[in-house]
Amino acid sequence: MSGAGRLEGVELCHVSMPLVSPFRTSFGTQTTRDLLLLRVVTDEAEGWGECVVMASPLYSSEHVEGAADVLRRFLVPALAGVREATAVAPALAAFKGHRMAKAALEMGVLDAELRAAGRSFARELGAVHDRVPCGVSVGIMDTIPALLDAVGGYLDEGYVRIKLKIEPGWDVEPVRAVRERYGDDVLLQVDANTAYTLADARHLARLDPFELLLIEQPLEEEDVLGHADLARLIRTPVCLDESIVSAQSAAAAIRLGACSIVNIKPGRVGGYLEARRIHDLCAAHGVPVWCGGMLETGLGRAANVALAALPGFTLPGDTSASGRYYRTDVTEPFVLDDGHLTVPTGPGLGVAPIAERLEEVTTATEWIPVGAGS
Repeated sequence: MSGAGRLEGVELCHVSMPLVSPFRTSFGTQTTRDLLLLRVVTDEAEGWGECVVMASPLYSSEHVEGAADVLRRFLVPALAGVREATAVAPALAAFKGHRMAKAALEMGVLDAELRAAGRSFARELGAVHDRVPCGVSVGIMDTIPALLDAVGGYLDEGYVRIKLKIEPGWDVEPVRAVRERYGDDVLLQVDANTAYTLADARHLARLDPFELLLIEQPLEEEDVLGHADLARLIRTPVCLDESIVSAQSAAAAIRLGACSIVNIKPGRVGGYLEARRIHDLCAAHGVPVWCGGMLETGLGRAANVALAALPGFTLPGDTSASGRYYRTDVTEPFVLDDGHLTVPTGPGLGVAPIAERLEEVTTATEWIPVGAGS
């Protein structure tokens, strides 16, 4: 591949998008999605990256203003001389952490590179499907009747898998209610977002009779050994999310028996190329993977759908339709078709922001030149 061309600079777009409805998890409630979009400009093409950090450091240590600062002061200037996406991670390796910011930069460079070459994200990553099955993530509700109404609505829309957010005090009874109302044939899983400790093992075992696909990240993200202990104490398969930040950490978790399923979020692991490495590692060990979501716009959704089309993604991901979160997306919306989303086939991401829509939700922009050395 000829590369992305000479990098000229990166425009940071601070974006604020109201959610269709509040989204509550064990670490907080979101009513608006604040994030960064990156327009990567080369002398051959433009590419788009999406930085999936949250406004506050609740899901991870990263947050919007911190990501903007590290991109401005360290990461973008370090790309001087970089001409292809595979060189981004090595160029940024000296800087510790900040994986979501790094992932957004790599995504933008890769998008520009592939647009210039006329190749799609899906083809580059190794996709084998032209459409992917979609699950939906259902936040914590005020009441069980409200939860049942929400789940019923998503099933009516055609989603093929339901994920319930849980926390202490909102776990066994909501799961029981969904099973009783909608039956055992519904693919059902739960996500704790680190809300429990190993001392809760006996309580979490009360979920076993409901035949869940998995329980996602029940314990604190650094407690990999605790997850290995928990996996021996409950029948429900343990899936790791926040604990998996690289192929290296995935290999350690698998070897320790801390998980039998892995959620891959490209932003969390530093980019789509590392996400592909984790996919390959898990496939080699017979560990199923699925694509997690971070309430992405159509840009991140396009890349996630391409990733989810790889052969090892055997479980439906959180690659929901645009309308799950946003009344108006910054791109043409992704629309559910018989429980699936179509994998874009155009160059790069296969989608691009619609100028007037992007302008409506952009609160600030900033141009960061890569530098004369590029």
